[in-house]
Formats: sequence, structure tokens, C-alpha cells
Amino acid sequence: MTTTAVRVMAAMLTIAALTTTFTTTFSAQAPAQKPQPPLAVLRAGIERTARSVNATWGIYIKSIETGEEIAIDADRQMDTMSVIKIPLMVEVFEQIKAGKLSLSEKYTLTAEDVRPGTGIMRSLDAGAVITLKDLITLMNIVSDNTATDVLFKKVGGIEPVNARMKALGLTATRATGPTSDWFAALNKAASPEVFHREAKTPFGLSTPRETGKLLELMARKTLVDEKSSELMLQIMSGQIYRTRIPRYISGYRIPHKTGDFLPYIGNDVGLLMAPGRNIVISIYTANHFGDRDRLEEAIGDIARQVAEYYAFRQS
Repeated sequence: MTTTAVRVMAAMLTIAALTTTFTTTFSAQAPAQKPQPPLAVLRAGIERTARSVNATWGIYIKSIETGEEIAIDADRQMDTMSVIKIPLMVEVFEQIKAGKLSLSEKYTLTAEDVRPGTGIMRSLDAGAVITLKDLITLMNIVSDNTATDVLFKKVGGIEPVNARMKALGLTATRATGPTSDWFAALNKAASPEVFHREAKTPFGLSTPRETGKLLELMARKTLVDEKSSELMLQIMSGQIYRTRIPRYISGYRIPHKTGDFLPYIGNDVGLLMAPGRNIVISIYTANHFGDRDRLEEAIGDIARQVAEYYAFRQS
């Protein structure tokens, strides 16, 4: 072997030794990466999905069985849009419990009752007769604005609703007026976008956490009473707008309520219910000026992540 070859081999051995020493030392000194807790992984996925859509988000998730929570700007007071119809429904059931109203009592529609926007009662002729239970059902499953204002009239306006929410400790949740007030303000605005940006006339107000607490009481069958809670869950399970929370989910009963002023606001709040798995999902959005379908897809994807996480956790 030549002198040059010997030198090259010696250099190679020296480099190999130094590399081994460095690797061993570095491995000994570097802290081991601890895996994230599963709930933190779920939260990171939810945040990633929310960031993919430019909007103001408020999100509250809670497992009723485990007590686990994810709260992302969950105490931000936001425009509920038609989600405020849940507090109104609660007050209706409280007055039924008190004997002031009855599910079977009948109401005769007048021309003055008719409101624009969502619902089917605006298409009925004056003189149509409908029960209180049907008014509650239409207000929820097709978000009927005419039924909503009739029910506000039946309970005595917004004050009893707001007093009821305050009694439940939900101080940021309040009705702001009948739907007719909101539509009148919208019609006076320069444009729907200007109306939303000014945010002077919310349809209703709440936070994701407070709405979630209301849903938790319903799931525990302690909202009004057991019979009323079960009937509210039954009614909300008939929701026909299923492009958000239920979008990608199967295997759960999903009572929920949407709230819309698209593309600016797309809300959905509800429960994922299965044996041993009852999860609150309360999602509010605002200041969204993009594609409405993308917003709904994002809400659906957040709900899917939650559903899959708890299916795994309980399996």
C-alpha cells in the first residue's frame, strides 16, 4: 500500500470515528420528542381547517361523557342568525310547562304574519290553521321566519326569552328583535355586504360556549324538563339543512340548528349522539366573503374530525 493510500485510509477512519462520536453524543443530549396528547392533535386539526377559510371563527367542542373541551375563541359574542331560534324554543317550552301555552293549541295565519326569507309559511294562504307544535317544528327544521315571529308574539316578545337565558347563566345570549326588524334594517342598507360589515343589527347574539352549554343541558335532559328536552332533540333531529355538521358523518343522531347570512355568516350548532358518545359542537363564523360552499365544507370537516376522534376514543 502506498503512503498516499495509507494517509487516505487514516483520514477516512478518523472521519468515521468523529461521525460516530458526534451522533452518539447528539442522540444522548437531544430530548426525546413526546407525542402530543390526542385532544391536542384534534385541536390542531380543527385550527388547521379553520385557518384554511378566511373568516372570523368561534368554536366550542365538548364531550359530555369525558368532559374534554376544545374552545377556540369560544367566548366571542357573535351574530347567531337563526341559531337564536333555539333560545326562543326553550322559552316556548317553559311557558308550556307553566300552563300558559299548549302544544296542541291552534294558530290561524294572517297576511300580516308573513315574513320573507326561509320557511314555508310565507307560501301559505291567510287563514291556514297550524298547531303550536308545528310552529316550533317549522321554526327549527326549515328555519321558518314567519313561525318564528308568531312564536315571539305568543311568548310576549324578546324580553321573556332574554330573561330565561339570563336565569340559565347565559348572559351573552339574547334575542335582539323579531325577524321583521332584521329584514327592515337589511332593506335600508346600501348592500348586504355593507350591512354585514357595519354589524349594527344582529339577528341575535350568543357565544359558541354559551350555545354549547344550552345544548349540553338539552342532551342531559335537564333543559326545561326531561320530556321537553327529548321533544326538542326530536324536533332538531329533523333539520333539513345538512350541508355543515352532518355533511360527512354517519353513525350519529345529529340534532342541530343552522344560522345563515351567506356568504358572510354560516353557523351550525348541535349534538353528535350515540351510545356512550354525546358531543356538543357549536360553530359560529362571520366576516366571510369567499365561496359559501368552501365555508360549509370546512364546518363539515371540523365536525368529521370530532366524530372520528370520539369514535376511536370510545371503540
